[in-house]
Amino acid sequence: MVLRGIFWQFFFYSFLGFLFEITFARLIRHPKRDRKCHLILPVCPVYGVGALAILLLPWQIKASPLLLYLGGALCATAAEWLLAVFYEKVAGAPFWDYKALPWNFQGRVCLIFSLFWGLLALPLVYWVEPWLAPRVALIPQSITIPAALFYLGDAATSFFLLRRFGTDGLRWYDRFRPSEAR
Repeated sequence: MVLRGIFWQFFFYSFLGFLFEITFARLIRHPKRDRKCHLILPVCPVYGVGALAILLLPWQIKASPLLLYLGGALCATAAEWLLAVFYEKVAGAPFWDYKALPWNFQGRVCLIFSLFWGLLALPLVYWVEPWLAPRVALIPQSITIPAALFYLGDAATSFFLLRRFGTDGLRWYDRFRPSEAR
């Protein structure tokens, strides 16, 4: 029961993070407007890991908006740094680089986004998770196991492609777009 909830929370927040990344990239007119971290599934696992880390904070921290802001910023920043190291060192494919932003650490995290992650922790804990938790509890185990296996298969395939081709290995859909749109 607990693992089912953790899987679906991770998946939901990874998907929500993907939507956030796409929206943000288009709003700032970033040249790289796609933000896929997996071959098939539209997910950014760093958001799933960060959200789970925030949700694991003690209730005393989550009860105080100020402490939640600070704890959320720290948890999400730690998740972002750890995943950046993983993608760079293990997968061989960095996904982000904050070196051009002020107050960055190794180009993997920066103060501006850390402050923003703290802000996102508030609606996560106070609104989104209370809405999501009862819905996740309704998802049957019979759906969770195949979904988790599909996710793991996509993650393993994505990891292989990242190691071999970098982030371009995940952009299979480019061949279907006109060359001027790439």
